[in-house]
Amino acid sequence: MKRVLSGVVAVVFALSFAAAAMGAEKKAAKEGEKPAIEESTLVTVTATVEAIDQKTRMVTLKGPQGNTVTFKAGEQIKNLSQVKVGDSVLAKYYESVAVEVKKPGEAKPGVTTQEAVTRAKPGETPKGLAVSQVTVTTTITAIDKKKPSVTLKGADGKTTTVKVRNPKNLENVKVGDQVVITYTEALALSLEKAPKK
Repeated sequence: MKRVLSGVVAVVFALSFAAAAMGAEKKAAKEGEKPAIEESTLVTVTATVEAIDQKTRMVTLKGPQGNTVTFKAGEQIKNLSQVKVGDSVLAKYYESVAVEVKKPGEAKPGVTTQEAVTRAKPGETPKGLAVSQVTVTTTITAIDKKKPSVTLKGADGKTTTVKVRNPKNLENVKVGDQVVITYTEALALSLEKAPKK
């Protein structure tokens, strides 16, 4: 999660306004309203435990495409002793980007982050859930309807110009409006019993 959080502010700030306009708009704005767009993705993957060293806590997983990844299971992962070679690990990854345009002063400028982690209790089947959310509030400083693009300014004073793929999203947008971008990701891991051979 920290790997994603370290770069998410820059990525969200630079790409979300355009990226959210690419797909289906789950919250279409009514005529005269500011646009609000949301996109989400859920990916489910099953991997097999190829190797595990309980002393060093190094785990190797093999994915459905045959690719492997080796990592150290941190101390926050409880009940690692229950994991054996051949076990299946189910991972569900959820990602969501929501973009909402508000009138000037309606949102607090800046960046906020929230994180939550849950894990199995001692003796339970190993499982865990990690959720992180970053909200970035920017201000529109310029609009170019010919390109179409908008220039966004963050609370730190830095600006970036992003392309807007759906020009309709600019119909009720003005310079000075605020763009609130919320990026959410969640990773759920659980151990499943290996099928009998």
